[in-house]
Amino acid sequence: MTEQTPRRLRYAMVGGGQGAFIGAVHRHAIALDGLAELAAGAFSSTPERALASGRALGVPDAHNHASWQGLLEAELKRPADERVDAVVIVTPTDSHFPIAQAFADAGFNVVCDKPLVHTAEQADALVATVAERGTIFGVTYNYTGYPMVRQAREMVRSGALGAIRKVVVEYNQGWLATALETTGNKQAGWRTDPARSGIAGALGDIGSHAENLVSTVTGLAIEELVADLGALVPGRALDDDASMLLRFMGGARGVLVASQINAGLENDLRLRVSGEHGTLEWRQEEPNRLVHHRGDGPTQILTRGAPWLCEAARRAGRIPPGHPEGFIEAFANVYRGVFADIRARSAGTGADPLDADYPRVTDGARGVHFIACAVASSSERRWRRFEDPGRV
Repeated sequence: MTEQTPRRLRYAMVGGGQGAFIGAVHRHAIALDGLAELAAGAFSSTPERALASGRALGVPDAHNHASWQGLLEAELKRPADERVDAVVIVTPTDSHFPIAQAFADAGFNVVCDKPLVHTAEQADALVATVAERGTIFGVTYNYTGYPMVRQAREMVRSGALGAIRKVVVEYNQGWLATALETTGNKQAGWRTDPARSGIAGALGDIGSHAENLVSTVTGLAIEELVADLGALVPGRALDDDASMLLRFMGGARGVLVASQINAGLENDLRLRVSGEHGTLEWRQEEPNRLVHHRGDGPTQILTRGAPWLCEAARRAGRIPPGHPEGFIEAFANVYRGVFADIRARSAGTGADPLDADYPRVTDGARGVHFIACAVASSSERRWRRFEDPGRV
């Protein structure tokens, strides 16, 4: 008797329709491993565009909705075994909370883009809802999906560098070096609008990635920080440049930079972690390489797909060494972790931690508290203690 192949999971998407960049990225990433298929959606806040987007994506009319409320209502009317297995939220940040809260409260598994929500109070409420309902909730900090980030995490956590002393993370872009939001650019428009982006601009958009990358790789907890946020393009309401000093519990120090006004730079995310015995360096624009500067020997360059990498890094690769993997694959690794957790939960078993490797709602909530702390520090021009609600 042959073993039955598990069915593909079904997901619905909210947002990500015509004219949106990130929605297509999510769909391509999910399709990469063939683990789930797009089954339903409400792809825009404009009903006509939502329906047109769904038709263009081949979503059947009965599953193509003009609003997320209509999607939720329709899914709740279906028998439990015919509902979608997860809801993916790729809307601007201002709508994350009501959508995520409604679906999580109704018992749906959710994957949400970052930053998670606008306020710390919303973040805490969402964490409580997920805990109460027992649902799965992933946050797409996609850079955690890179194989060499997972290798760096293993090396730091296993003590290869000794006690960590200094962490420097930079996320530099140049696409907002001019007032692009005044030209009708959709992506620039909502990211620079406080009503839609929240209390932070560059800090929320890319600084949240930087904070999460440090936490993921090092496991260090921020004790306090001092931040300097500014809008360097005249007339801009939100920060387009952020710099801060970090003090971690245990004594390590850190520097975080998140800036979108570095003309000529593209997507320059880089991390340097220094310990007693050595230093690791990783760059997102060269993601298949991890540089290990040893204190007791020559510098080593570790590359994706090598047989001597840790198991988590090896599992995150799909093709042989020397063939570049990048942005889409990193997203796909996050989704692979979410889907593994959904399958294990449905089967009533615990997922292998190496399979269910993805950022949780608590990671997203910590990021929101981090943004609020940094904004307050910059406004007050002083050090502030970072109160992470998830800290034990």
